[in-house]
Amino acid sequence: MDGPQAAYASRLALAEQAQRSLDLQYYAIHADASTGRLMRAVQDAAKRGVRVRILIDDFHSAGRNALVLGLADTPNVQIRLFNPLAGARASSIGRIVVSLGDVGRIQQRMHNKLFIADNTLGITGGRNLGDAYFGLGDAGNFVDLDVLAAGPIVQQMSKSFDQYWNDERAYPVESLVDRKEMDSIRDKAAESARSGAGSHPQGSPSPPDGEPRPDARSAAAFGDSKAAQRPGWDEKPMDLKTLKFVWAPSLLLVDRPGKIPADEQAKEGPSPAKPDAPHGEMPAGETVVEGLLPLIAEARQDLVIVSPYFVPGDQIRTALAKARERGVRVRVLTNSLASNDAPVAHVGYARHRTDLLDMGVELYEMRADQAGLRQALGTGSGVTGGMGESKAMLHSKFIVRDGRVLVIGSMNLDLRSQKQNTEIALLVRSPALSTQATSIVEKSLKEGAWKVERDPASRGALVWRAPAGSGLQDAHTEPDTSASLRALLWLIGPLAPDSML
Repeated sequence: MDGPQAAYASRLALAEQAQRSLDLQYYAIHADASTGRLMRAVQDAAKRGVRVRILIDDFHSAGRNALVLGLADTPNVQIRLFNPLAGARASSIGRIVVSLGDVGRIQQRMHNKLFIADNTLGITGGRNLGDAYFGLGDAGNFVDLDVLAAGPIVQQMSKSFDQYWNDERAYPVESLVDRKEMDSIRDKAAESARSGAGSHPQGSPSPPDGEPRPDARSAAAFGDSKAAQRPGWDEKPMDLKTLKFVWAPSLLLVDRPGKIPADEQAKEGPSPAKPDAPHGEMPAGETVVEGLLPLIAEARQDLVIVSPYFVPGDQIRTALAKARERGVRVRVLTNSLASNDAPVAHVGYARHRTDLLDMGVELYEMRADQAGLRQALGTGSGVTGGMGESKAMLHSKFIVRDGRVLVIGSMNLDLRSQKQNTEIALLVRSPALSTQATSIVEKSLKEGAWKVERDPASRGALVWRAPAGSGLQDAHTEPDTSASLRALLWLIGPLAPDSML
């Protein structure tokens, strides 16, 4: 599903048509208009007897975003928070300050994304839930890609959800948030809406957390669907009966919950991350990112990598170098400094850029401007949702190998996804789906991305080649960025290790 409208309509359809169960697992659920409409459909499902379970990483469940926790008051709705932080939920920044003595807990997050109905249909990919993930953000929108799965693989997705849901790191919301605090959160959100303040009055957490953060500015209350109306956008559910599925063998890649240590383990430091072998998802001893290394090693002709944060560790760099030695064409699409909403993460990528180019890897960086978004990966059918002048931020995470195997999920190709966050991905052996994904990214490479090269005329210095026909000039510094930002990152770069970006 390569467009925000399809991504939203499919989730809405699953919520409205579920008959027995709805299981949602997300890193972040933002309290804004689009999610309000979606959560009302989830709540309505619970009222008609559907068992609803919502598992959220605790990093973003503060301030206005804590409103979603109030759904736990609805019969048949259970909510659990994974790896909770200390401190009151009135302020995201306040919770971070309180938790500074436990930096490891801040850094290690549950990054998985699942939306499963009746153990029959399931969605995974890069998207969290929020306006900026569905093309409705005012300040910026994430360009993303999802896959809707049916058949036996969904049972594996459900097993993965159950494993996280039942893990000791998942806390029932009522054990962390009492009614008095929930009422206070609701009152503050209502007051903020009346006063016209932004949807995130306390600000977004500043420490790196492995996930871009939307800068939404809607003043509407959580659940006000009228605020989600944009030209070319509707809130109608997808007609699932009209979908044409591509039937193909698939495999679920998923990290075990224990990749994030429990409280008693945290004092001893993180334990080696191993996936959960009982379900047969992955070989023992590998994380999701490490599980991609054999995929890269088996490439013979072409490798397409799309990763918003691309900070390759030694293993990934070695795998890519060996692929190039075999004559494999390797193309990487990542964020430019301008399109990266966490610029410090760009430092980790930038320090490897020349080495990657020298080994023959083709590097492309996402254009941040609105023209690029209309043409770039993930807009699907030309529908932008009326995004105005918002910038585009790459958020899709997938790999295509030799036009036959597609991996799509929540993982970035960086050390944070490899070592700290838990991740999930779906591997599909399908020339048809691989071709679709490749055609989407090739259109983006041609029309919506800068190509980074060595410039022979400048003694091998970097040059950013503008897309043909864009009317833009080639750039010899990070495109669309200020000198002050570039200088700041140049100063802090040596102080920011790859493992923290």
